[in-house]
Amino acid sequence: MDIYEPAEDSYLLKKYVKQYALGRVLDVGTGSGIQAITAAENKNTREVVAVDINENALKELKEKNIKKIKTVKSDLLNNVDGKFDLIIFNPPYLPQDEGIEDPALYGGKKGWEISEKFFQQVNKHLMPEGKILFLFSSLTNKIKIGEIVENYLLEFKQLEKKKLEMFEELYVYEINKTDLLRELERKHLEDVQYFTHGKRGTIYTAILDKSKYVKTHFAKEDKIKVAIKAERKESKAIERINNEIKWLKVLNKKGIGPRLLFYGKDYFVYKFVEGVFILDYHEDVKKVIINVLKQCRELDLLKVDKEEMHHPLKHIIIGKEIVLLDFERCHNTDHPKNVTQFLDFITRFKELNVNVDELRKMAQEYKKEYGEDVFNKILKYVN
Repeated sequence: MDIYEPAEDSYLLKKYVKQYALGRVLDVGTGSGIQAITAAENKNTREVVAVDINENALKELKEKNIKKIKTVKSDLLNNVDGKFDLIIFNPPYLPQDEGIEDPALYGGKKGWEISEKFFQQVNKHLMPEGKILFLFSSLTNKIKIGEIVENYLLEFKQLEKKKLEMFEELYVYEINKTDLLRELERKHLEDVQYFTHGKRGTIYTAILDKSKYVKTHFAKEDKIKVAIKAERKESKAIERINNEIKWLKVLNKKGIGPRLLFYGKDYFVYKFVEGVFILDYHEDVKKVIINVLKQCRELDLLKVDKEEMHHPLKHIIIGKEIVLLDFERCHNTDHPKNVTQFLDFITRFKELNVNVDELRKMAQEYKKEYGEDVFNKILKYVN
């Protein structure tokens, strides 16, 4: 396999490696070894780990016999151990040209796929105050790179932009952990990963080591999967995450909602809910409908409106338990609509074989007084 020889991108990144190298340094995709050697020359550097999937590159670097440098064969960070003060990555960043294979140049079909895999792995290897030096090209899609970095609870600062011939520019980023990521790691959350996002919040997953967690109500599990919901920067809704925290504390006592574990400013952590969304569930649909109706009834009795129960496609997870999600818009009201909204939704279920007009008539009757008799009549009808 050919070794990527130093070019303009290499020399641009080298300038910053000279400035930033200290402590324990990791050079990912070391290639010619230019960054690893530069880091090793810095008196503040204790050790440099140079990794590459190309055995020829590692062999040539090892033959230079530089005391501080240790070589490891690895596809990105798969075989890397420990944490580092500085991580350097000059990835292959060009979009794939059809019919040409060169792993040193092409970063995937669109150019950013290998970079995304790197950011999926990097957090657990970066010290809390550590830094990443990352170089990429305008051909890689700058906006996408920014999204990927932020998705993994990292933040970036552009150190330099260099224009090449034609229409290409090179960018060097300094990348750090966000305050939120540092706080989550202090609370013993491991392997924080981006999961999904909605209009108002972003969801991450992580592993919580139960032995380091104060509460011990997770039975025999040593480690549990958790979800983190954090306020989304793009959201114009104010205080929605804190509103959800407030309501989960109340509703968890009634067995409603995901189990809240702990929270901080503009985020909270809950036990991850395994399962499928309601429209993807095709087994005992009636059992699910009745369970959700009972939870909606409990909300009505509390004079709480969850909102969105008329269209709860991603607000109900069905697994070992049936869990309602997303209480950002939850609020008190004298006229809650949880049961009636959900009844409107289930009129679309052909499996129930209900008379839509009859069900709507019962919903209207229920809405007048929220009576127990009418609710039981509804349960009996859908069962």
